[in-house]
Amino acid sequence: MAFDRLEAMRAFCRIVELGSFTQAADALNVAKTTISGQIQGLEKRLSVKLLHRTTRRVTPTTDGAAYYQRARAVLDDLDELEISVSQNRSEARGRVRVEMPSPVGTCLIIPSLPDFSALHPMIQLDIGCSERVIDLVQEGIDCAFRGGPVTDRGLVCRPVGQMRFCLCASEAYLCTNTPIRSPDDLQNHRYLGFTFPGSGKQMTPVLQNNDKSFVLDQLPTMRFNHGGAYMTAGLSGLGIISVPLAEANPYLQSGQLVKLLPDWTLSSMPISLVYPYSRHLSARVRVFADWAAALMENDPYWMLSE
Repeated sequence: MAFDRLEAMRAFCRIVELGSFTQAADALNVAKTTISGQIQGLEKRLSVKLLHRTTRRVTPTTDGAAYYQRARAVLDDLDELEISVSQNRSEARGRVRVEMPSPVGTCLIIPSLPDFSALHPMIQLDIGCSERVIDLVQEGIDCAFRGGPVTDRGLVCRPVGQMRFCLCASEAYLCTNTPIRSPDDLQNHRYLGFTFPGSGKQMTPVLQNNDKSFVLDQLPTMRFNHGGAYMTAGLSGLGIISVPLAEANPYLQSGQLVKLLPDWTLSSMPISLVYPYSRHLSARVRVFADWAAALMENDPYWMLSE
């Protein structure tokens, strides 16, 4: 009975991942009628509807999406258990679900993924990139890069880097506005604010020059809560932006953006790698976490110290 339940869970997960009964049946090498019967039995046992069926695609219900996250974790742990006692236990495999701030993903992790895939071809990654702080346990996330102080006592926290920022504006904006020679001059300019989605907290840059500091807390002309939109606003000449140095660097190199007040530095944001205390750190998660942490620790835009 337990074996049948696991097979039904496996069938359900493949349907969610592929969006099709037919494709899931092909992937599992079983008849479509078999997989349909497994899902019917699973829904009957749970007394909930797990899937929405249309002529084009199959999608999980709200209950189905929640069940998928837990079922996927159970199946991945079972696969790893079997591997750990088999002859192939030296090779990490399985699915790793990871979340990270968008700049970490687009500027650091994703460009280097071909190297990771070559080293660990049996690990599949589900990568989420956003500025939203999520509940790792509730959303079934194995590990995450998190910016800022980590206050959640339910998370193991490993400091791995710093997100360095720079204050910049487009050449077009600077050509049509008064010069910026000191932080006090910023009060006469259009400043674009960034608010973190979910919390609604606004980022407040702090400029530092030896023992002097300047808090840029003026009322923003506009606010944005999406990193890509915020960068586009700066590139479009709408005003001054405070963005991650790694994200701004290509535009600084091309001259589309100009770094302001080069004698002053902006306070950086600590980056930590976190995972739940309640979740066993499997070999596949540890392999990815160690690789990602080493990548950050050896990159001048992200490393912990200069």
